[in-house]
Amino acid sequence: MSKILVVDDDKNINKLIQSLLENENYEVIVSFDGKDALEKLDNEKVDMLITDVMMPNMDGWELCREVRLFSNMPILMLTVLGETTQKVKGFVIGADDYLTKPFEPIELIARVKALFRRANINDSMSITVGNLVIDKNSYIVKTNSENFTLPPKEFELLFVLASTPGKTFSRDSLIEDIWGYDFDGNERTLDVHIGRIRDRFPQEQFGIKITTIRGLGYRLEEISEKTK
Repeated sequence: MSKILVVDDDKNINKLIQSLLENENYEVIVSFDGKDALEKLDNEKVDMLITDVMMPNMDGWELCREVRLFSNMPILMLTVLGETTQKVKGFVIGADDYLTKPFEPIELIARVKALFRRANINDSMSITVGNLVIDKNSYIVKTNSENFTLPPKEFELLFVLASTPGKTFSRDSLIEDIWGYDFDGNERTLDVHIGRIRDRFPQEQFGIKITTIRGLGYRLEEISEKTK
């Protein structure tokens, strides 16, 4: 069970978030300021940090900076400050996502799940699928005959699909994982990137096939010699 540390000086917010997350089967511990949160992180293994920005003793900005000195855990920041400059500041110091108060419970849960998906994928640095070795350290796709350097988003999309061959990924989850929860671009962007990957790696040559699952999303499958 994944453990989440929730940090907010508002006891009501802490209680609400704890209840929401525990209903989704996460283990939750709470803290009311940054200094206490660091002490808890010293004593317990935590998988994600959700922290308010404006707090006494140590604010969320400083807490985020301190955590990034020793951990790559996902960090979700909560604040009433919704300006773009504040969000950029959070990302610069190491936050992974940003949620403005007040928020809908369903959005909080969606962001938490998306962050865990990203973290699980990032834990793997190399994937072998079909005739490809997808190396996240170098952002290079290796084959028996040559190496391919893909544009970053194209590489990340291939990496996610290849992380679980045979699994259908919804369009929404792919967009969240690759472009972020707040992506407001053209929904055709995903389809264009899928098309480019298919063109680069024909199934007959590279042993993979990306299938469109109508109404759901996409699935990458390994193709055996008999079915090529």
